[in-house]
Amino acid sequence: MGNIMSDETKYELAEELGFADKVKEGDWGNITTREAGSLVKKAVEKAEESLAQQEE
Repeated sequence: MGNIMSDETKYELAEELGFADKVKEGDWGNITTREAGSLVKKAVEKAEESLAQQEE
């Protein structure tokens, strides 16, 4: 995921999505492609929500 999101943010999203146990040691290679896709989708949703709140 590069440096776009902090590791803390990625971990929080992984917790919400139910696979944080796979990345406790910072090994993101343990997640599936589907889980990675879900993480990105959730991050985009949160970013959109944040932008919408700023526009209000």
